[in-house]
Amino acid sequence: MKKLWDRCWELYRKYEEGINYLIFGFLAFALNYILYFLFTKPLGMHYLIATAVSWLLTVIFAYWTNRTYVFKSKNNALKAVRDEFIAFVGARVATEVLELGVMFLMVDCAGINEQLSKLVCQVLVIAANYFFSKLWIFKEKK
Repeated sequence: MKKLWDRCWELYRKYEEGINYLIFGFLAFALNYILYFLFTKPLGMHYLIATAVSWLLTVIFAYWTNRTYVFKSKNNALKAVRDEFIAFVGARVATEVLELGVMFLMVDCAGINEQLSKLVCQVLVIAANYFFSKLWIFKEKK
């Protein structure tokens, strides 16, 4: 059992960033999805408004987890953190526009079920967010 644990730990350490991104990406996905359904069903919000509000709350959660646990940013100067946060929010705005556009096309134009459309959008958004974060936002500053 100890050897299995050691092997699992070794694999985790080797692929830590990707594994952590998947874990916290899943948690952000779950948070976004749960908030979306709470806003649309019990609160009766329009699906586009619910998408935007759930996005805003999820972005705050995602910035903290990505900075702290996934990319382990060492940029602690106030200006660096501010610039990082602005870049993070900017990238998330871009992917939110993508999500809203795809939701509109799938639900209103194609008549696809809104829950299925939301799932498809979340997969696209998570992938795009990883590339923005990895290649631009949390890139180690020289």
